[in-house]
Amino acid sequence: MVRIPMTASGYKALEDEIQHLKNVERPSVIKMITEARAHGDLSENAEYHAAKERQAFIEGRVMDLEDKLSRADVIDVSKLSGKTVKFGATVTLSDEDNDEKVKYQIVGDLEADAKHGRISISSPIARALIGKAAGETVEVVAPGGPRSYEILKVQFA
Repeated sequence: MVRIPMTASGYKALEDEIQHLKNVERPSVIKMITEARAHGDLSENAEYHAAKERQAFIEGRVMDLEDKLSRADVIDVSKLSGKTVKFGATVTLSDEDNDEKVKYQIVGDLEADAKHGRISISSPIARALIGKAAGETVEVVAPGGPRSYEILKVQFA
């Protein structure tokens, strides 16, 4: 069984999504199916078929999330420290081409959201950063071409 690394906040977000699906979405779709059945002939009832598809999606998503939670390896970032980049670190970088500064936290695949500064441990940037320290330069082979970054700061929140 392959363990899935994630932060405590990522684990909580998955738990919250499961609760929402079970307590809000599931009852809502059951109500939609009941109402659609009341309209008569189910073979040509688009509302019924759409509701059944939604129900299948919800049940599949709940099973998928429960599987991922059962394999979660929750890492408490608040207990981490050090000078080198590792899972959970928040890294401030300077793009050497345009001096633009960016800040990323390295998290698990399921909780990655680059728009909010959370990159996956398996992303090209994170793989290049792992094991490096502030002051070092890393070359990243990204889909848009090679990029060079200087690590300005490594911190653990």
